[in-house]
Amino acid sequence: MKIKNYILVSIILMMSFSVFPQQGKQKRADTLFNKFSFVKAAKVYRDLIDNNYNKDYATRRLADCYAYLRDPKNAARYYKSVVKQENVPIEYYYSYAQSLRGIKDYKESRIWLQRFKDSGGVVNSNDFSKDVNFITSVFNAKQQYFLDRIRFNSKYSDFGAFEFNGKIYFASSRDEGVSIKRVYGWNEQPFLDVYVTDVGSKKVDHTSKLKGDVNSIYHDGPVTITKDGHTMYFSRNNYKQDIEGRDKKGMINMKLYRATLVDSLWTNIEDLSINSNDYSNQHAALNTDDTKLYFSSDRPGGYGGSDIYYVDINPDGTLGTPVNVGNIVNTDKAEGFPFINNENTLFFSSDGHAGLGLLDIYGTIKGDNDEIVDVINLGIPINSNKDDFSFTMNPNGITGYFASNRSGGRGDDDIYGYHRVPTLQVEGVVTDAINTKPIPNSVITLYDDKDNQIAYMVTDENGYFQINIDRNKDYKIVAGQKKYIDDYRTFTSKNLQTELTSITANLLLNPVQDVVKLAELNTIYFDFDKFNIRKDAALELDKIVDMMQNTYPDMVIRIESHTDSRGARSYNDKLSIDRANSTYEYLISKGINPDRITKHEGFGERRLTNGCEDGAKCEEEQHQLNRRTQFIVVKME
Repeated sequence: MKIKNYILVSIILMMSFSVFPQQGKQKRADTLFNKFSFVKAAKVYRDLIDNNYNKDYATRRLADCYAYLRDPKNAARYYKSVVKQENVPIEYYYSYAQSLRGIKDYKESRIWLQRFKDSGGVVNSNDFSKDVNFITSVFNAKQQYFLDRIRFNSKYSDFGAFEFNGKIYFASSRDEGVSIKRVYGWNEQPFLDVYVTDVGSKKVDHTSKLKGDVNSIYHDGPVTITKDGHTMYFSRNNYKQDIEGRDKKGMINMKLYRATLVDSLWTNIEDLSINSNDYSNQHAALNTDDTKLYFSSDRPGGYGGSDIYYVDINPDGTLGTPVNVGNIVNTDKAEGFPFINNENTLFFSSDGHAGLGLLDIYGTIKGDNDEIVDVINLGIPINSNKDDFSFTMNPNGITGYFASNRSGGRGDDDIYGYHRVPTLQVEGVVTDAINTKPIPNSVITLYDDKDNQIAYMVTDENGYFQINIDRNKDYKIVAGQKKYIDDYRTFTSKNLQTELTSITANLLLNPVQDVVKLAELNTIYFDFDKFNIRKDAALELDKIVDMMQNTYPDMVIRIESHTDSRGARSYNDKLSIDRANSTYEYLISKGINPDRITKHEGFGERRLTNGCEDGAKCEEEQHQLNRRTQFIVVKME
């Protein structure tokens, strides 16, 4: 192998070992970011920056991580780099301004806030985020969530949607289709029951009530389910086995219960040990490994109203002592409807934190030691000037549900679906234009509309690549491989639907014919005064057969055979023809169609590769180089 080719192959191999892990790291970082795990995400983004992998993108995300971690100093440091990037989204001017305000650099903050306004940004004087904490201000610089229509809402109260294994479980006071309705005196609506329906359902009636013993004559729901699908925790009025439990004032409080799945029925209802007749426990949620139960309670010893608590679930199912999650989350008002996503981030509803209206939905931010350090109002459109609550997030970190009694709904409380703007990616496969097979280890380079390199990577064993990109920009992507002619295409991420997560940019590479001839169609050699195929020559011929049958099924070649200078010219002419014939016959005997060999001819000693002419003093090894058959590529397609 030539030194140049060896170096090129070495570089490609090093890139393939170094870039693939970076691509995986970026996907992991984005997943962590989407799930509010900002400490972990920041560590991965820093590593991506250190390895110069999609550096601009990673710097933006890292700056956001520091902002959400209540670290305006580091946020400002990275936003300062971000705002120098070409075509950076203008909300980063706003975020930079807010981070500067966070470190009390008010003069520079005003400059960048004006830059944001001059670029078309709007600062609403009534924006709830204007005078609240730095994190919420930066988080709501741009819309984070978008609403999706839920078709099974009723004219009654529907809330607490929880998706599990393709089903949606929710609480509803609908009781349509039954002849007798028990009405709750507080709001003159039927009591709540738990319903279950398929994701995407359009209509739910009484036939969709949860099967088993969870639903009672009083309020039941919402619910949560363990990862194995065998245990359900749910809220219910203090009522079991037809017996009501009342406090000293005669009120029926809420309790948490546990049910198990037996023969497709939820049964074996268990009153949890943390319950009491004298206060309410409700709104069950589980952490990622089902070892902690989160809930809301107005039990004595809290900060006021109702607070968020958790309790350890022991291996035998018994419960520990409830623990208040603390005053960063809990206020002197009402906190409820906790939810833990699969990165163990707590979300909840509250009317005690600064918000848009009544109950708003918040996410929590964790510090280096996994402790909660702050909360973020999730902003419009998740929150409104009415009650917004029962937030859940699906494992993908992108979609989920919440409930609201905002205007424009179908009933009292309605369930809303949401999605976050997902990361946009360009992906594709690099393919051999001749045989349509994928090309592994192709170098992919991504450029912006000014030909600035943004990212590079190497295709995997299936010729596949995937790179995160920004929306609303123009790009060029180039694929190259040492045995092929580069191919490129331009594409745009402008004016795309929000839901779109991927742009396909497949690339076709045409082989470089000279490279194919030199690297693949190896010359074979003959013994002195012989034309039979030697064992070493047969091995090379078998490679050619395999390539012509499996790799390049349309390739056409010609055969050229030669001799050394010793012997009469006329004899050498015949000998070279015999060598061409024996080569041709070998290929045909292995299944190569004769039509794919245009010629097989001999040139005797007329085309020596060195100076070993008649009368020249040459070693046998030098004469050997002239006793050869070569293969010329005539057509690749």
